[in-house]
Amino acid sequence: MTKNVTLTRFIIEQQREFPGVSGTFTLLLNDIVKACKQISHMVNRGDLIGVLGSAGSENVQGEVQKKLDIITNDIMVDSLIWTGHLSGMASEEVDDIIQIPDHYPRGKYLALFDPLDGSSNIDVNLTVGTIFSILRYNGSGQPQLEDFLQKGSEQICAGFVLYGPSTMMILTTGHGVNGFTLDQDIGEFILTHPNMTIPSETSEFAINMSNQQFWEAPVKRYIDECVAGEQGPRGKNFNMRWVASLVAEVFRILTRGGVFLYPYDLRDPAKPCKLRLMYEANPVAFIVEQAGGACSTGRERMLGVQPKGLHQRVPLILGSKSEVDRIIEYHQS
Repeated sequence: MTKNVTLTRFIIEQQREFPGVSGTFTLLLNDIVKACKQISHMVNRGDLIGVLGSAGSENVQGEVQKKLDIITNDIMVDSLIWTGHLSGMASEEVDDIIQIPDHYPRGKYLALFDPLDGSSNIDVNLTVGTIFSILRYNGSGQPQLEDFLQKGSEQICAGFVLYGPSTMMILTTGHGVNGFTLDQDIGEFILTHPNMTIPSETSEFAINMSNQQFWEAPVKRYIDECVAGEQGPRGKNFNMRWVASLVAEVFRILTRGGVFLYPYDLRDPAKPCKLRLMYEANPVAFIVEQAGGACSTGRERMLGVQPKGLHQRVPLILGSKSEVDRIIEYHQS
């Protein structure tokens, strides 16, 4: 490809290369891109337009919502609901599936999204993002809950957008992973990171060490070995990173390798896991695998997990394949 390839051009050229990709799908991606540009603008304006801080409400998971959680969710829904490309949507911020009103046409896709991942970081000016996943809908009429509960391996597209020093979109349609940077002057995402690949070896890990007392033995063993450094069984030193923003963690791993763990923990039996399968784990797992990495719950491949609910939580271990495989081995021993 030539220099300065826009995301729109990239999608169209990929559509020609893979005839199964429809024009409707391309238009759907363009709708998502437009919504993320609006979100980027809102995040960048921040307190200048009074959108930071708590909204004084909770989402379906019982988490305190930020003003931008609600605003970004409305942007995603309003941008997608009328287009005729979707049969339904699901959002981390909404209890039930979002139906397309009867006065709008319906398409053959379902969209699931976390409109503002890492929103707890927004008030301290750290990187946040939007995560999305697209599934096929083969039914007719209004989709039901069971239509959304597809394994991650059934995704036809996944991506996330980082709102940080620059705005970037990381995208896969099942043919590798590519990164695009928003050129604010022309309002277009430009291909800047083609064919992203995760190094198979790493000496970097990311985990919330404050939860150490609640981890299961396999995770404790892995982290203890990393911390032991050259004098330990691994025979080398490791660096630790922790941003508490999934999109930022995954992007770092895509660019320089590493492993990220948000494992099962024993602190609260009602909430043994933090991250949502449908809106967070499945999309990033699709991206990570397409980039040559691995993603697991510790006990099974993430993309093989059969969803049981729209807001189901799962342990998440992803990154450089050799390290993820080691952690899986520790869970099996």
